[in-house]
Amino acid sequence: MTIYTADWLVTQNDARDVVEGAALAVEGAFVADAGPAAEVLPRHPGAEVRPLGAAAILPGLIDAHTHVPMSALRGLGDDKPLFAWLQEDVFPREARWEPALLRTAALLSFAEMIRTGCTAFYDMYMLQENVFAAADAAGVRGVIGENVTRFFPQLGGATREALFDRIRANAAAWRGHPRLRGAVTPHAVYTTDPDLLRACRDLADELGWRFGMHMSETRKETADCLSERGARPIPYCDALGILRGDTALFHCVDVDDADVAILRERGCVPVHNPASNLKLASGAAPVPRMLDAGLPVALGTDGPASNNAQNMLRETWLAAILGKFSSGDPAAMSARRALDMATRHGAAAIGDPLVGTLAPGFRADFFALDLSFPGLQPVNDVVSNAVYAATGLENRLTVVDGRELYRDGRFLSLDYPALLEEAASLCRWARGR
Repeated sequence: MTIYTADWLVTQNDARDVVEGAALAVEGAFVADAGPAAEVLPRHPGAEVRPLGAAAILPGLIDAHTHVPMSALRGLGDDKPLFAWLQEDVFPREARWEPALLRTAALLSFAEMIRTGCTAFYDMYMLQENVFAAADAAGVRGVIGENVTRFFPQLGGATREALFDRIRANAAAWRGHPRLRGAVTPHAVYTTDPDLLRACRDLADELGWRFGMHMSETRKETADCLSERGARPIPYCDALGILRGDTALFHCVDVDDADVAILRERGCVPVHNPASNLKLASGAAPVPRMLDAGLPVALGTDGPASNNAQNMLRETWLAAILGKFSSGDPAAMSARRALDMATRHGAAAIGDPLVGTLAPGFRADFFALDLSFPGLQPVNDVVSNAVYAATGLENRLTVVDGRELYRDGRFLSLDYPALLEEAASLCRWARGR
């Protein structure tokens, strides 16, 4: 057993207890004990104690929507609206992906996540056997979805049947992995058709995988769906019978009260992506309204080409600030509400009830902020400091399943210097050289 002690522990348990002078006991991959150090330490006299001192231990952040290989496209095609960015900058480059480059790009994203306190993610992309392998090597937790569109041939397969066979092969190869699960993730209503969406739903049910897709990201998407399908995107998908309790819907910017009611009835998890939505001028999701309606709205960065970061503390800050601005109510999005989105609600999005909280029986996924940084002093409210003041670079420790992945400036699961050298190949590829 290992016991980490720190000035503060943010448990994110049902009572949202914040413990001063705290200890977190880890046995294998799980939390064995948590609470005041004066109580925890005497209960485990033989444990190894690792003091963190002026630090705050928090549950690992969960990036509930991203495209990790898109780190290779960071800084390309900036300052454009969504559809122009996709058609002019993203799709042409994606048509010439190479598997080795996909893995390098994914590892680069995982390094950024680990460095800034993110321990779990929900990914949607192509040729996902490469992301499975990269996530396994990096030691992170994740749900990994193969992107499906109606456009064939594509990288994943020359036909729908070939693509679905690839997905089945990944399901067989990674079945039973302790940290990694799969999802079937059709891209969006505008890149699919009713038959394909139903087929994706059936495949997810067949494999026991989760289901997710981009949803209601822009007003244009809504207008086009109304014109072509006779309904808004969420009612259209609901009529197809594809929305269930295992469903995460990414963006949900242009949603009305009827949409929210459907999501609540079906048990879906909307995932808010504030930086990407603002950068692409897609709009601001009505997050306070969805939360008030009882939806467990999770939080994600979206891909590092449209954000352009995978820093969940930065995203948590922006979610809180944007929620206040868009609602006109400074109390609509508190720091604690934003932290819930990045932890407990993220757990709902990835379908793992044992993450997002630090309490006995939960998975030992956590990070530790160094409170000695000037911007995190004084500590009048440690949750406020974490959400409104931290940048992510104050993180000094990232742990997943009880294994340290990063500590005090050193990556412990990645050869980061070698990864930096490989990153040069991503620039050459992105520039067509």
